[in-house]
Amino acid sequence: MNPRYLIVEADGGARGNPGPAAYGCVVRDGESGLLLAERADYLGITTNNVAEYTGLITGLQVCAALGDVRIDVRMDSKLVVEQMTGGWKIKHENMKAMVAQARAVIDPSVVRYQWIPRERNRDADRLVNESLDAVQSGGSGLIVRDY
Repeated sequence: MNPRYLIVEADGGARGNPGPAAYGCVVRDGESGLLLAERADYLGITTNNVAEYTGLITGLQVCAALGDVRIDVRMDSKLVVEQMTGGWKIKHENMKAMVAQARAVIDPSVVRYQWIPRERNRDADRLVNESLDAVQSGGSGLIVRDY
């Protein structure tokens, strides 16, 4: 049986850097494009890069729970894409730890990474802002939607 093809679109953002931060990710069926899951959460005061990596890790966790998969990750963070593919050296220890965490979620050989422009990452970006806005309004910022 062939592995299920999935697409992860992930994003993270901080209002200020560091500042109030959140991540967002969507998981789609790679064949039909149908939305399977959305996740977002507030991370407290941290950096944009931590938020970006958290979005990636969460998206990979959703995929790993679906069994035998192959994954295309699409992100507008050049840093994350280049670090995950080995294109850029990882200098900071906390970024090294996040890369290791992402690689531990699922076999890296089933994951491909692609940088996309911000305009093509609207759904994940929308989730980041929904989470941050919810916290600003007194909510938790946690978003879990399965379709």
